[in-house]
Amino acid sequence: MSTDTAVTASSGPRPRPLASALHRLGVWCADHPRRIAAAWAGFVVVLVGLVMVAGGALRDDMSSPDAPSSVAAERLSAHLPSAGYATAHVAIDGADESTPAQLETVTAQIASSDDVLSAELRTSAEGPIALIEVRYDAPLADLDAAALTAALDEASQPLRADGATVGIGGQVPESIQGPNGVAEAIGAAVAFVILLLVLRSLLLAFLPFVVALVGVGCGTALIFLLARVVDVSLVTPTLAAMIGIGVSIDYSLLIITRYRRTLADGLGRREAAGEAVGAAGHAVVAAAVIVIIGLSGLLWSGVPGFAWMGVASALAVMTCSAAAITLLPAMLAATGERARPSGRTTSAGRGDRFREAVVRRPVAALAVGIGALVLLALPAVDVRLAQNDAGSEAPGNPTRVAYDIVETGYGAGSNGPLIVVAEPDLIEDVGAAVHATPGISSVSNPIVSEDGAIAVLTAIPQWGPGDERTQELVMDLQRSLPEGAALTGATAAMLDLTAQLGSNLWRVVLGIMLPTALVMLLMVRSLLIPLKAVAANLLSVLAAFGVVTLLFQTEVGARFIGLSEPAPIAAWAPVVLFAITFGLSMDYEVFLVSSIRERYDAHGDNRRAVLEGLGSSTRVITVGAAIMIAVAAGFAADASVMVKLIGVGLVAALVLDVTIVRMLVVPAAMTLLGRWNWWMPKVTERRAAVRHG
Repeated sequence: MSTDTAVTASSGPRPRPLASALHRLGVWCADHPRRIAAAWAGFVVVLVGLVMVAGGALRDDMSSPDAPSSVAAERLSAHLPSAGYATAHVAIDGADESTPAQLETVTAQIASSDDVLSAELRTSAEGPIALIEVRYDAPLADLDAAALTAALDEASQPLRADGATVGIGGQVPESIQGPNGVAEAIGAAVAFVILLLVLRSLLLAFLPFVVALVGVGCGTALIFLLARVVDVSLVTPTLAAMIGIGVSIDYSLLIITRYRRTLADGLGRREAAGEAVGAAGHAVVAAAVIVIIGLSGLLWSGVPGFAWMGVASALAVMTCSAAAITLLPAMLAATGERARPSGRTTSAGRGDRFREAVVRRPVAALAVGIGALVLLALPAVDVRLAQNDAGSEAPGNPTRVAYDIVETGYGAGSNGPLIVVAEPDLIEDVGAAVHATPGISSVSNPIVSEDGAIAVLTAIPQWGPGDERTQELVMDLQRSLPEGAALTGATAAMLDLTAQLGSNLWRVVLGIMLPTALVMLLMVRSLLIPLKAVAANLLSVLAAFGVVTLLFQTEVGARFIGLSEPAPIAAWAPVVLFAITFGLSMDYEVFLVSSIRERYDAHGDNRRAVLEGLGSSTRVITVGAAIMIAVAAGFAADASVMVKLIGVGLVAALVLDVTIVRMLVVPAAMTLLGRWNWWMPKVTERRAAVRHG
């Protein structure tokens, strides 16, 4: 091996305290499987008990606290509380099929329901269309949206029986955003089949799902305990479950593969468990920390709702990774000889030839990989961020039916009214100015609060809330309103949220990338590899967002993912998807680089280490990514646009990462860097060796 005074690199294995501690943990878990199982069972029981006694309710509040729309909403709530209460409506097309008495009866029934403050029947001049407008007695965050929507649906059944088309829409029904469970179950089933084919054992294929069940279950319980003290959104448990299931199976597969390989080398169950947790578990801990960093990066978003979504999801990753390095080795040891592979598996053929071609021509491979990622990222330049309203939902969805009926009978802007809050002495002039603004269809008479502190009027735009022209109209109004007057409502709040997230995006990016690079530096004891990893992953995430833009905002792409027409991408998507996908993509970077580092420490030949590391980790990474993609694809197939957006983003990021990044960019870059891969200043190297395994 050549010597280069400018490069400091290891020539042999080094002691790694964390790996040694994990090895001892794996041995202890294998020696005491019943104690481990009892400990986890006890932990689950305690958490369930705590949730029953002190668990909180989920609340949707994604507003930006200091935004003008939020300040106006607070004034509205303080001086005219009923104006800030939740609303819904029953939209009826074919109202002439029912008698006026029947319509009045349904309206009266809704008005007498629990939590309803008022219900008013309004007919349209545009054909046989009617609207039952419902106002509840509390803000949306304090209500059970699913139960109230079900009550409206039940009350409107007589109208459907008369032959009318009925949709349930408005603030309350549209707030229900979650998976229907069918597509997600299919994704989990596909993941199980993949595990079964790879592991060739029904028992071993079942173990990762036990880890996922325990880890996600405990994580979900912690989320509800967190909801006791902070606002946690309704979609958070869904997001945490998707990530938790994926990482549980990924981490379990890595440990099981190492365990079986060690058994095949002739070691006993006890030492195999220690070796699996010490080596593979070392990568699992680093990968979990990086995913947690990514999710916690949402703390930098400036929006509490998203910040706590990230923290809550990180709790699920913590419990899932803990179950993987403790419960899994205990279960593996308890399986006896059934976990021992029947024979050696080899990675021969096209995979070897492809890896050798990449290492033989690294410049060409790197150019192709980076070029492909840049090309795929280009559509993100033209992304249209806007409000995902009910008009983006699938035809036949009750909220979409209501949206279309309201648009036909009362105009598209009635689906997204603008609320103006002003000082009473300004309201007449403000009202006249709003009415004269191009794009405003109508303006209501002002309402003055009983204490005389504020006056409120409602303006109806000519276009729907997701229309680009509506966004321009809102920005024009915000600029033109005098001091003492402000816009609020869902459309104005969404634009303020977009501005807040956009201004804090750089904080989120740096808040994730810098700690991630530090963890990588401590793990692989290299300065250049973390920088390369962060740069490659950043480019991969940008490419994934370009793919998401193509799929959501082109006719062909929208049909491919099950949308009836192109839809805007929600304003929160760039920040949230970056936080989720960056951490998950780094999982595979950790698995690959740790494998290459292990080989390099053994013999000091960089090119050989890259080939061997790729050969030993490609199968695990590919299978793990396929399983994660199967889980995410279940969410991508969901009818809810919000759930679909997260699922599609994850699928795109994982596919690009496991193909272009891991198969081309990373091995090509590490081949070109040679021994510089492992360069590190001597002082930093000594500190890293002391602080990390």
